[in-house]
Amino acid sequence: MKVFIAADHAGFKLKQRITKKMKDLVDLTPGFKEGDDYPLVARKLCKSLKKGDKGILICGSGIGVSIAANKFKGIRAALCNSLKDAKSSRNDEDANVLCLSGSSLTTEKALKIIKKWLSSPFSLAPRHLRRIKQIAVFEKWR
Repeated sequence: MKVFIAADHAGFKLKQRITKKMKDLVDLTPGFKEGDDYPLVARKLCKSLKKGDKGILICGSGIGVSIAANKFKGIRAALCNSLKDAKSSRNDEDANVLCLSGSSLTTEKALKIIKKWLSSPFSLAPRHLRRIKQIAVFEKWR
């Protein structure tokens, strides 16, 4: 499993601080480029994910990358601002993309959220499996 990370201009500084602490992340936006708009950054990351991989996206609020990422087949992106959000997004929704706010999270809090998210397994409880299947049906409606 690979863990990819990418950020737009508003999330770039937080992403840089995270990648200095977590060397095993695959950084898809290592240098800042004008035009690194959040929809394009989300696309780049989502298209890089293979089965079993995970991704971390950062923009100013985390909302933009979350919306953009969720447009891609097989992506379940979750905006997480707390450890509870991180655990729940993995346990209940089997999120494969973590979205973070570059403007409201400290580096320390973001690192804690990432570590909780990466270490939290998906629950195989029937209700969670049923809901994941329901979400997959929506993809066919696009």
